[in-house]
Amino acid sequence: MTGRYGTALGVAVLASGLTMSVVTPNAQEKKAPAKWVLERTPDGKPDLQGVWANNTVTPLQRPKQWEGKATLTDAEVAELQRIAQQIYDNDGDAQFGDGLILAVLEKQTRPGSYDPGTGNYNQFWLVGRDWHDRRTSLITDPPDGKLPPMTPEGKKRVEERTAFRKEHQYDDPETLPLGERCVHFSTPRIGAGYNSYLQIVQTPSHFMVMNEMAHESRVVPIDNRPRSGKDVRPWNGESRARWEGDTLVVETKNFSPKNEFMGATDQMTLVERYTRVSKDVLNYEFTVTDPQTWTKPWTAMIPLARKDEMIFEYACHEANSSMEGMLKGHRFQEKQEAAKKTSGGGNQ
Repeated sequence: MTGRYGTALGVAVLASGLTMSVVTPNAQEKKAPAKWVLERTPDGKPDLQGVWANNTVTPLQRPKQWEGKATLTDAEVAELQRIAQQIYDNDGDAQFGDGLILAVLEKQTRPGSYDPGTGNYNQFWLVGRDWHDRRTSLITDPPDGKLPPMTPEGKKRVEERTAFRKEHQYDDPETLPLGERCVHFSTPRIGAGYNSYLQIVQTPSHFMVMNEMAHESRVVPIDNRPRSGKDVRPWNGESRARWEGDTLVVETKNFSPKNEFMGATDQMTLVERYTRVSKDVLNYEFTVTDPQTWTKPWTAMIPLARKDEMIFEYACHEANSSMEGMLKGHRFQEKQEAAKKTSGGGNQ
């Protein structure tokens, strides 16, 4: 069996004694690793197909501890990994998305839950994170690695939605967030480390992305066909793709008003760029434009890692007893509050 560089075997079999002679090359004769060549489909386009994972530990926005710092050194990453390992060893509540690196920066080796009321399942159930990306934020524009300011309209809309949900979240199933109802998880998907795999299939005429989270599939034509019109608004918007050199560009408009992406409206335009940069890395860059929500467009880039794995079934609806439990719990709270009011009113 040969390794990366291979082993040249010269075998001389002598009929008289069946003696074997093996010739081993010296160090100078070893071959250098072959240079990666971009794989292409039969029609000559870059092959983007396969299963890819967003397990990067890099946060979306640059934390305050890294202000003015675009990249980390190897020594800094090693120290962060040391603290992160303590979080895994302590096996506390799971740290989703940016929560892990933020806990590391605060040196919280036993961080709490995003839901302090009931807690969460433990860190064991989340995939290990990828530390290869030395950047301090996924956001590349604005250059400070931060989201641009929200417009007054956008800020007011988000505040009103938050206040309404705080007051009415458990009134009925329709007021619960779409994710809790297993209905939709927004586009684009940027959360890392939790069902964050995706599968890509392409043909000369179409491009398909299936997210592991809820198995949502986007089938995108690669042509100039017209859109269906502003009155047709799918959950994930209506997408069209085109090739710009070796980069596949997907432009999406006409989102459903129910698409919950960071407070954006259905007027959002999403431009995604998929570029294969090595055998095992697919750069996924996206630009969000929504003048009703942010004062200017912003761009982020996620290095997706190739995985020789299958996507797991996301059986969100099966045995989804949490919704029933939350609604029953709230009905019980309402009865308690009504009883207190009745009791208090009788004493006055």
